[in-house]
Amino acid sequence: MVTVLEGCAIATVDAAGTEYTSGHVVVTDGVITAVGEGPAPASADATRVDASGCLATPGLVNTHHHLYQWATRAVSVDDGLFEWLRTLYPIWAGIDEKVVGAAARAGLARLALTGCTTSTDHHYVFPRDGGDVLGATISAAAAVGLRFHPTRGSMDLSVKDGGLPPDSVVQDLDTILASVADAVSQWHDPSPGSMLRIAAAPCSPFSVTQDLMRQSAAQARELGIRLHTHLAETRDEDEFCREKFGRTPVEYLADVDWLGPDVWLAHGVHLSDADVVTLAGAGTGVAHCPSSNARLGSGIAPVTALLDAGGPLGLGVDGAASQENGGLSDELRQALFAARLRYGPSGLTSRDALRIGTIGGARCLGRADEIGSLEVGKRADVALWRVDGPFHSDIVDPVDALVYASPPPLARLLVEGRTIVVDGELQTLDVDQAGRDLRDAARALATR
Repeated sequence: MVTVLEGCAIATVDAAGTEYTSGHVVVTDGVITAVGEGPAPASADATRVDASGCLATPGLVNTHHHLYQWATRAVSVDDGLFEWLRTLYPIWAGIDEKVVGAAARAGLARLALTGCTTSTDHHYVFPRDGGDVLGATISAAAAVGLRFHPTRGSMDLSVKDGGLPPDSVVQDLDTILASVADAVSQWHDPSPGSMLRIAAAPCSPFSVTQDLMRQSAAQARELGIRLHTHLAETRDEDEFCREKFGRTPVEYLADVDWLGPDVWLAHGVHLSDADVVTLAGAGTGVAHCPSSNARLGSGIAPVTALLDAGGPLGLGVDGAASQENGGLSDELRQALFAARLRYGPSGLTSRDALRIGTIGGARCLGRADEIGSLEVGKRADVALWRVDGPFHSDIVDPVDALVYASPPPLARLLVEGRTIVVDGELQTLDVDQAGRDLRDAARALATR
């Protein structure tokens, strides 16, 4: 199968930052086989798409999410992280695979409609009678058609042991390790072009024990999977780590063997200059979640310093209970604005933001050799943005139109060469029905 996109501006986001004013992208059996200026070579078998007036970019990569939270939006809206969690943990204790499935379908549909082709999900709440909640997210991703990197999260440090979550949503160490091994055995696909890879993800320093962190790291490396956790999101967390462990959050990571190129962290808001150097030197990635950090008043991550240090840096939507919007293209603009609030007008450029949202995210997930840029040999994950409409055509630079203005309409989205979105409409799922299912699930959870 051959698909040709032609007549569009192209931002390849390759190492050289190559761009074309009016070029073509050729996709053959899910792989990019040509990218360049001007018309594509003639091909009798090709499906040709007139992409004039559009900007082609790599599909966006979402490096941090909690899909189940789509069922609990706009709760505890004026609280910081710890109080927000104390309010929501008892509600989340009532989730089950039906609620999670509805939330995941709606959340992943929203991501697809905002240019996302690859998403993670950090699921760490496993009620005893909730059924297969992790499987529900995986089924949802398959239905929508996104490349998916779910994590088998965990919590084993409850309130009675000095943690934050209630007893009803924590599990013991043996159960957690066995569940991670089962998830990898059942679902993890390490092959090239994989649509599904599992990672291990103990939740955070204030909800897991040091033993779980150490054993998760050892298990993940034995299984050949990646590691993910929240870190340095708030000053409360920094104080918690200093009081409980006698360490800063990054020093704590070093103690439990969580520094390395197989690790990526969510947030990284409160990092010192030394922390930034340590993470970059270890090849440890950071998922920057600007809207969530603003919504919870957590602070502004040192994005420019992280970018300059050279470590993996990606974008994250985060759970919709702390972000409400759920779209990834919006985070390009949010990241740029947040960096400029911290560093001034030279803090981040539109191309920096696009790089973080594409190849940066691919680096966090260990897939920069396959996705994140438009290059021959890479998987055909492509977003085609319409920038010739009334709200974008006056902006001369199409990348500026994508990042500075409101997110442009999505003309087409390809994942592994498969067309997922056409002219702003999802081709794989009934969005209206997904919305109705989400509404019913949210009401059922609230009643529960």
